[in-house]
Amino acid sequence: MEKDKKKLLRKMVKPFEKTSYTKSTIQIINTIIPLLALLVASGFLYQVHWSLAIISSICASIFLIRTFIIFHDACHGSYLKKQKHNDLLGNVTGFLTFFPYRKWRREHLMHHAGSGNLEKRGIGDIWVMTVEEYQISSRFKRLTYRCYRNPFVMFVLGPFFLVFVSNRFNAKGAKTKERTNTWLNNILLLIIYGGLIYLLGASQFFAIFAPMVFISGMIGIWLFYIQHTFEDSYFEESSEWDYVKAAIDGSSYYKLPKFIQWITGNIGYHHVHHLNPRIPNYALEATHDNVTPLHHATSITIRESFASLKFKLYDESHKRFITFKEFALRQKQPS
Repeated sequence: MEKDKKKLLRKMVKPFEKTSYTKSTIQIINTIIPLLALLVASGFLYQVHWSLAIISSICASIFLIRTFIIFHDACHGSYLKKQKHNDLLGNVTGFLTFFPYRKWRREHLMHHAGSGNLEKRGIGDIWVMTVEEYQISSRFKRLTYRCYRNPFVMFVLGPFFLVFVSNRFNAKGAKTKERTNTWLNNILLLIIYGGLIYLLGASQFFAIFAPMVFISGMIGIWLFYIQHTFEDSYFEESSEWDYVKAAIDGSSYYKLPKFIQWITGNIGYHHVHHLNPRIPNYALEATHDNVTPLHHATSITIRESFASLKFKLYDESHKRFITFKEFALRQKQPS
């Protein structure tokens, strides 16, 4: 993509950065109020039968996903006009979604700054190894990577790891403000949810909260994985890396049915979001529809997205992902 075209593209999407307090307020009301209402309803339904509480909790997961999208936009400073208001909203929604605001914000902004850059992997992203790296790795590292990329580990165990491990501890070298924010988040979660376990009992508490947290976490990890893991995704060394190409060629347009698009806060327009993270989630679709060059991004349907589960290693020489099976076949071929 030529330099002038890249500048023009970024200029074309800039008008959509505009924050609407009306739309933001409506989204907060139609997301957080139903979430809290369903959690309260789950408590009453448990008294009738535990299975009804689980069903209600599963419904609540829809609104927890949407709450995370609000949290995500607040981290980018794109949801409300003033940063202090985004910070407040980010801390509240971070508590609701079990994410410490400042820690996740820093890591996610680093992900945006280096998405697709082979020399800036490892913070705020999915672990990706290149063919060459895997080839020279020890058996133990290969096994660790295979376990990590296993769908059961990533999508079933992953949500538990996020909630109970990754989100609870600060990164080495984190600044005081970030450390304090993480520990305050932990303490508040411990007080509130510890109190609920004491009042409701462990069985009722987990019937209400566990299905919601697990399902929303699994879907969240899936969305993040699928929108950067497709056959011809973009990865380059720092010297060749380009922000616009990383956004358009390294982030997919996940074509979802309208209801699922609503549930996931338009995050399927991931190429738009990576090109300009200051665009609020409710403006992503309009940006894509009105800016024609964005239509060239890789488009993936739900059916097509499942094929991405087989992609494990990035082949720098051919600029595409390959499977472990393909890697093994290459190793057997005479050099």
